[in-house]
Amino acid sequence: MKTLDASSYTTALNARREQSLGQKAYDKLLDMLVRRDLPAGTVLHERRLAEMLDISRTPTREAMSRLETEGLIERQPGGMLVVKEFSLRELIEILHVRRLLERESVVLAAGRIADAVLEDLQGQIEALLAAGDPDAPGNWEVDRCFHELFADHSHNAILAKTIKDLRLKTQMFNLSRMPERFEAVHREHLAVVAALRAGDPAAAADAIAAHLENFKLGIIRRLSEF
Repeated sequence: MKTLDASSYTTALNARREQSLGQKAYDKLLDMLVRRDLPAGTVLHERRLAEMLDISRTPTREAMSRLETEGLIERQPGGMLVVKEFSLRELIEILHVRRLLERESVVLAAGRIADAVLEDLQGQIEALLAAGDPDAPGNWEVDRCFHELFADHSHNAILAKTIKDLRLKTQMFNLSRMPERFEAVHREHLAVVAALRAGDPAAAADAIAAHLENFKLGIIRRLSEF
């Protein structure tokens, strides 16, 4: 078994610490975007944000890079980063397109996903329901696997990429930020899986369309609070 010397151990420990701080910076910035504490058009200065978050500049920079990749902040000419203008109208339009595309992806994926894979996904969803924790990291990971499973098994690369890109635009509204949707989301996921396991792609398509419509209504309610 390979052992780490003191220097390597310290390096590994520091890397884990930076990763944890990067996630902390990301979560704090994401909350500020959702709550509109950083309104659209706000210029983001790395040093000022690091001071405000009380986190060093490296994890702050990593968090900003992640938010830029996800399309929540954007780089202007000259390299300046600003908060992207995401109107409620744009979010609704994105979810409308997602509903159309993901409905199609479920129909195309029907019969192409092994029942063992669907059974495993069902088990993961049921485990999250049993745990009852909207803040659990597994919520996001299972949600990602759920939507990407059908996209990937549609065997349409353009469709799959478009679905994944659009999901990045709405991922700020995860279960830790809409805990009231926790049980409903997982039960909606289970309805899709159950329909596919029963060999009913039409019912699965209707179930995922209803799921995304409910997600849209949840976002509207959440934004109306701020």
